[in-house]
Amino acid sequence: MALTTASRSFGPRALWRSTVGKKAAMAASGLVLLAYLVAHMLGNLKIFFGPGELNGYAAWLRTVGQPFLGHEWFLWLARTALTAAVVVHATAAYQLSRRDRAARPTGYRHTRARTSYATRTMRWGGVILGLFVVWHILDLTTLTVNPRAEAGHPYQNVVASFHTWYSGWIYCLAVLALGLHVRHGFWSAAQTLGLNSPRRDRVLKRTADALALLLTAGFLSVPIAVMTGAVR
Repeated sequence: MALTTASRSFGPRALWRSTVGKKAAMAASGLVLLAYLVAHMLGNLKIFFGPGELNGYAAWLRTVGQPFLGHEWFLWLARTALTAAVVVHATAAYQLSRRDRAARPTGYRHTRARTSYATRTMRWGGVILGLFVVWHILDLTTLTVNPRAEAGHPYQNVVASFHTWYSGWIYCLAVLALGLHVRHGFWSAAQTLGLNSPRRDRVLKRTADALALLLTAGFLSVPIAVMTGAVR
């Protein structure tokens, strides 16, 4: 009986209930999402090589794993994994935020900022990104709000989307929020997973800055190119 009780106290459910467990889950899911973002950005950059390149890449994604996997199975497996990572990441962030507020119900008495700008904006930045993901799916996945809505032609759909001024600016705002989120999130994940040390801190911070800059520049380049006419 004692062994059963002890095993439960150290099981997955107990780990999730602990602050350390939530931070670890948030860090691990964040790294999964970061890996996807890098791959997604590289795929987006194919737009600069013309319609055939981007449309061909999109068609190839639907055949990955064949004949072992069926048509689009890889995409749905990836979407399922990403959805799970988003749910874990968002849930852990929300619950940790509630615990943090509960631990300091009266707030700080001084007004001087104690954290970086990126840290202070992680919460609203996450909300912006969550809303943007919904818009992005409706715009370029389901094509529900896309003015062209031509299935199988992502190049033309991207161009049509960013020719509407509001879509381009929504995308740019979300990308800026993403850059701040990645910069702070990568550093926080490294700390949570025990990767930081006095000797590695500088490298990790530079890596966080480089990743944030790379993703921001890469994702911004597409709507800017379309809105300025560089990509037609």
